[in-house]
This record gives sequence, C-alpha cells and structure tokens, in this order.
Amino acid sequence: QVQLVESGGGLVQAGGSLRVSCAASGRALSTYFIGWFCQAPGKEREFVAGTSWSGRTTNYADSVKGRFTISRDNAKNTVYLQMNSLKPEDTAVYYCAAALVHGTRLPGDFGSWGQGTQVTVSS
Repeated sequence: QVQLVESGGGLVQAGGSLRVSCAASGRALSTYFIGWFCQAPGKEREFVAGTSWSGRTTNYADSVKGRFTISRDNAKNTVYLQMNSLKPEDTAVYYCAAALVHGTRLPGDFGSWGQGTQVTVSS
C-alpha cells in the first residue's frame, strides 16, 4: 500500500509556472509507477504525466508535452510536476496516483490516490 500527499497548488496567471509535489510513503515504492492526473469540474479525470522511480519510463499527455515536466527525487520519495506556460484550461484538481503497471495511463490501473491539490490559472 502506498500513501500519497500532494502539495504546491495555487493560483497563477496564464503563461506562468507552478510546481506541484507528490510525497510518497509505504513499502516497495520502487515497484510503483507514479502518475499525475487532473480533473476539472464536470469532466472526467485525465492522465497528465507519469514516471517510474528509475526514470526509465516516463510519458505525457499530448496536451502538456513541451510545457510540463515530471521528475522525482528518490531520496525524498517525492515526484514533482513542473508546469510552465500554463493556460486557463489547465485549471483543475491535480492528483497523483500509484500503479503497478508501468507506463499505464488508465485511471483504473492506479490503486492508490492522493487527496488532490487545486491549480487555478487565471486569464
């Protein structure tokens, strides 16, 4: 079982940057693939980016490629999502989640979820 806690959300103007963090705890963390998802009001939860703890497997949604970067600090058991060139349509609650299927983008494959952090981008 993995416990995940997000932090770092907030309000930013369009074109600005924000970094959100996901602190993980639990056993055998290295076996998990960590994903970031976003969910806007009235919409389904969508995959944003994911990474293995080794960094060998990373992937991004097409909508964020070139703007968002996922990284991790293994010593701190923390995964980051650096978000640049933010757009109003990036406004959502951002969740991190853990899966045993590496490279997956399917929410159903992720068995552990954090509580989410709100990111609001003003125009």
